[in-house]
Amino acid sequence: MSFWRNLVGKFANLVGPKEQLDWEALLVESDLGINLSQKLYALLDKEKLLGKTELAEKRIKKELLNILQDRKPPLPAGKPGVILLVGVNGGGKTTSAAKLAYRFKGEGKKVFLAACDTFRAAAIEQLKILADRLEVPVVLGKEGADAASVAFRSFGQALEAQADYLIVDTAGRQANKKNLMMELGKIKRTLEKVSGQIPLFILLVVDGTSGSNVLVQAREFNETLGLAGMIVTKLDSSAKGGMVAAVKYEVGIPTYFLGRGETLDSLEEFNPEKFVEEFFS
Repeated sequence: MSFWRNLVGKFANLVGPKEQLDWEALLVESDLGINLSQKLYALLDKEKLLGKTELAEKRIKKELLNILQDRKPPLPAGKPGVILLVGVNGGGKTTSAAKLAYRFKGEGKKVFLAACDTFRAAAIEQLKILADRLEVPVVLGKEGADAASVAFRSFGQALEAQADYLIVDTAGRQANKKNLMMELGKIKRTLEKVSGQIPLFILLVVDGTSGSNVLVQAREFNETLGLAGMIVTKLDSSAKGGMVAAVKYEVGIPTYFLGRGETLDSLEEFNPEKFVEEFFS
């Protein structure tokens, strides 16, 4: 990610060589959120680093690592461990489900997929095509079917097959739409009941190019469902990435995986050190 370096250069050109960077504005524009940006600014101010760009960057880097390096809860270890993918429309849940399946299969795990986005026939067909390509089983429901019943049936089949993971794709929805969230809550309760995995392992899938909206989504979905973590998709050279730290700082939700491209092998495990280095590179 060259975004940070380009942004610093832009701000430096605006203020001139003898003036001090507007660090608070710079941090906010990097999608670090208002609260985290203010915390970092106050830190630089307290340590008298506002006029020392290189030292200030090093201090910010250290603080971001402190925020991001907290130990994440392990992935579910049941038989099968259930991973429920949630998020708004267009975040990349279906492709993330397939990428997770590809990753786990490469680790020698047995994986089942569940197509619980029963709002769109296209989503069901997309997951089926991806599952066929991966040669992993997928449990399908008809368009308009009760998504919770598909989830229930999926768990039964995954359990019978002694699968290691059941990855559940769901329909995109806004967390402030209560009727849609009620259905998602029904899927969650159904899977918790049949699996005994309470709380259920729920990952929010977000589009990395959507900036500060990621923080809003994380807060709303976490309040409604209780999140284990995030998958950030579409995190290419044009995405800022700061929302990863903002969500961890403000909501306490860690990031588990980053999507770097469209291919099935383009989902990588989140590494705080690598992430921070790339952010400042």
